[in-house]
Amino acid sequence: MSDALPVQPPAYSLLDPHLDDEESKGRIRRSNEELILAAAERAFSRSGFKGTTMAQIADQAQLPKANLHYYFGNKENLYLHVLDRILHDWLSPLDAITPEADPKQALASYIQQKMRLTYERPEASRLFANELLQGANVIGGLLQTELKELVQTKAAVVDGWIAAGKVAPLDSTHLFFSIWSLTQSYADFDIQIRAVLGRSGQSQSDRQRAERHVLTLIFRTCGLA
Repeated sequence: MSDALPVQPPAYSLLDPHLDDEESKGRIRRSNEELILAAAERAFSRSGFKGTTMAQIADQAQLPKANLHYYFGNKENLYLHVLDRILHDWLSPLDAITPEADPKQALASYIQQKMRLTYERPEASRLFANELLQGANVIGGLLQTELKELVQTKAAVVDGWIAAGKVAPLDSTHLFFSIWSLTQSYADFDIQIRAVLGRSGQSQSDRQRAERHVLTLIFRTCGLA
């Protein structure tokens, strides 16, 4: 009887001859869609909806313009997908805020993730802010339904913490407005902040300083300092 170990199958790879063709196409599609959405986020942020063309986005994504129309149809639909992606990525960190969570840890996790997104994708924050300044014509309905319901749910969690004596009395809804303002300012007003700090760009130490400041303000407001 041989003591040889059984031969392990090769690691999953697009080159695997047994890979299902439809699965391969699905992976390629997801990769292309991500490239397009990232390029569109940058382009719309810099030039606005009217000033951006599908050709410009295609050039930034380094894909044929036909791919953009194939995956998203037209510029309006692509713009909607970009905004929906931004809102989803911003709201996902709210999952940390649950009734059973430690308030300080949950709020810290949410703020830290928001700050990370602010610095890693500043164009997303600016694009979203510009959409709001223009009247939120594209995502107004989403703000009044899904966003409103989510904030009400998370505000109720904070109210529960307050009732349990874990957090100081405060307006739980406006707490989220304050967190959004504090975190997104570092993207929306980056030029102003760098001018005051005397920087050409914000360093890692600048980012850590900003994060500590935001955490300190929120913790003190919540009686968690």
